Amino acid sequence: MSVSEQSVKTALSTAVDPNTGKDFAAGKAVKNIRIDGADVAFDIELGYPAKSQIDGIRQQVIAAVKTVPGIGNVSANVYSKIIAHSVQMGVKLLPGVKNIIAVASGKGGVGKSTTAVNLALALAQEGATVGLLDADIYGPSQPQMLGLSGREPESKDGKSMEPLVAYGVQANSIGFMVDVETPMVWRGPMVVQALDQLLHQTNWHDVDYLIVDMPPGTGDTQLSLAQKVPVTGAVVVTTPQDIALIDARKGLKMFEKVNIPILGIVENMSIHVCSNCGHAEHIFGEGGGEQMCKDYDVEFLGSLPLEMAIRQMADGGKPTVVGAPDSPSAEIYRKIARRVAVKVAEKAKDMSSKFPNIVVQNT
Repeated sequence: MSVSEQSVKTALSTAVDPNTGKDFAAGKAVKNIRIDGADVAFDIELGYPAKSQIDGIRQQVIAAVKTVPGIGNVSANVYSKIIAHSVQMGVKLLPGVKNIIAVASGKGGVGKSTTAVNLALALAQEGATVGLLDADIYGPSQPQMLGLSGREPESKDGKSMEPLVAYGVQANSIGFMVDVETPMVWRGPMVVQALDQLLHQTNWHDVDYLIVDMPPGTGDTQLSLAQKVPVTGAVVVTTPQDIALIDARKGLKMFEKVNIPILGIVENMSIHVCSNCGHAEHIFGEGGGEQMCKDYDVEFLGSLPLEMAIRQMADGGKPTVVGAPDSPSAEIYRKIARRVAVKVAEKAKDMSSKFPNIVVQNT
């Protein structure tokens, strides 16, 4: 009995991608099926970075195809291909950047910057090329978190800046250019201009995901960013506390108004486990982030504990994902990162580069 392409596809429709929840055939991940007698080879193209998952997925799809009657040797090439996805109407994509993910919060002090840096590092660990823009002009914390304090970006042409690199992540921040103790006594228009320069005058090098650590709140700066920056989607960070949730809801509404999709909500400091006795306590309340997701029909990406090690590692310039890669918290960050990347992959492709430029001329 000869093996057919359809029988291979049917077998692959029984294998479900653990990250998307869709079977590989329905998800259009199956490419380039090659049949040589009873032997079969094929490719599985993932639309998100998943370095830590590739071996497991390869074993899973090979096992599925081996159920085909009369099958011989089966080989599968599993790889990731990350493409640019659509952004707000009328906003151009950034050169050298495929997708921009804004990490935002309604208020300060909820761990937004810690979430942003660990999200960037987790995506890089999963094999993506990642950039991190510290857009928090008044309180830039990424230089310290990435262990880059005291460094300055170089300029090769006197007009643009080369991003600094830490743990494989390209980064830029106003914090690289001003003294750590100098307060940014700037009005809104100056802040917006500075952010515009940081974004457009940095030579991002073929970045799959640019994580933007947004300033907290929903004021002039955030609105300008949301309207001018080509954002693929936003992640909202909150704590379970009622006061934080009130402000997180405002942040979510702001993105809705400017037609930026919410990729999901991360709940920070959700539970504290005593390092002495192991007693678990919901210091800031319980279930607030999940309830907010139900209210607004957005995805709950995950919750992180209130843990001294997360704070210590971020302050020390080695955030959890690189400082303690085998810890439960690092695995939570990686799961959140994979889920964010899957949500981006499910969005419509960017077609703006396919349209020709229309030139009007006299003939």
